[in-house]
Amino acid sequence: MRLLPRRAEARPVRADLIAFAIAITAIAAAAVAGFLLNGAGAPLYADAAPLFGYWLPRTGPGTPLALATAGAVVAWGPALAARLPWGRLLATAYFTAVLWTSSLAMVDGWQDGIAGRLADWTEYLHDVPRVTDIGGMLGSFTEHILAGQPGSWTVHVSGHPPGVLLCYVWLARIGLGGGAWAAAVTVLIGALAAVAVPATVRALAGVAAARAVVPFVVLFPGAVWAGVSADGMFAGIAATGVALLAIASVRAGPTAWLSAVLAGVLLGFGLFLSYGLVLMFPFVCVVLLRTRDIRAFLLAAVGAACVVAAFALHGFWWLDGYHLVIQRYQQGDFAQRPYGYWVGGNIAALLISAGPLAAVATRRAVVDRGAAAWLVLAAATAVLAADVSGLSKAEVERIWLPFAVWFAVGAAFLPPRHHRWWLAGQAATALAVNHLIATNW
Repeated sequence: MRLLPRRAEARPVRADLIAFAIAITAIAAAAVAGFLLNGAGAPLYADAAPLFGYWLPRTGPGTPLALATAGAVVAWGPALAARLPWGRLLATAYFTAVLWTSSLAMVDGWQDGIAGRLADWTEYLHDVPRVTDIGGMLGSFTEHILAGQPGSWTVHVSGHPPGVLLCYVWLARIGLGGGAWAAAVTVLIGALAAVAVPATVRALAGVAAARAVVPFVVLFPGAVWAGVSADGMFAGIAATGVALLAIASVRAGPTAWLSAVLAGVLLGFGLFLSYGLVLMFPFVCVVLLRTRDIRAFLLAAVGAACVVAAFALHGFWWLDGYHLVIQRYQQGDFAQRPYGYWVGGNIAALLISAGPLAAVATRRAVVDRGAAAWLVLAAATAVLAADVSGLSKAEVERIWLPFAVWFAVGAAFLPPRHHRWWLAGQAATALAVNHLIATNW
């Protein structure tokens, strides 16, 4: 009589292993194809394709701390997630995520791994000294997007709306200028995803599912690129916006209304951090469809509209910037990257950034009908839309961080006794990438 339940339970586990095997095969195929294409001189512009970087096996100052952090979370994370009071659990998750991200970045040392990351000539800090008048910068921002003209913005500034540059200008104005402060604030904001994702799951799917997610979002393999890149900051801001909207949608009263407006402000501001964050809309739809709280949705829309209006009043219109960025992309060599390779290579890169759990999470989400499953499917929808568009060719392990972090929600579907094994796989993915490949971010 006991064999039937065991057999029934074994079927989804076998399916998980098949999904995992398919993911590993996809990564291996992309790596082999990338190696051969690079050898043939194809314009992949990624020596370690499907990842943007080059092979450089090494250890560094952050290696012992990264190993210790991973080992501690794998060993004790699931048990602590199950029994710690909710507030203390989120605080622990946040500080552990900061530690994990920082230790991975410190594998390359303080200067190369942290302080110098955002000070490169292609990065945002390069153009901060140019901004003497914020209003003037916003009003003339689109005039400097295209390359080959006097005063063109540097690579990353031109490739994004002005909100990112504005953030680092604000930091400099309050006395936190320079690469070290910018990196620290970027990591601290990015780690908010370790709080926001479980908070969203709790609001929509219950506390048990949320507790299961916590260790996985802490040991997020994408932390390799979140430390230190502005895309990690985007992930933290966008996830916090979704969390505030979900919380507002399941509560009542003035506090809930304020949360909804703040959610709209954050998600609206996200549009001016990265053009790609318009693809956070599927997450907003999940919250609306699961809670059916039209009032929270409308209040969030008001908050977002205020942000859009503020930028428009200062002279920056999002659609104008978006169309110019497409032209700027076509001006560069990276536009030559073959779509035929990267449409699959991007998915392989995502499976590394989100970790092996992503394939299992997606498989289980397709057959599940709960709210947690819809969050995973929202992430998959955003990724597929970005991939098919052809506007993301390579570097998606960094660019898609705001979507990749949500695949950690798949932990809610896993049998609890398997959590440590999957956590170990997530950690091993990050450690291997960080110690074998110089990722350029």
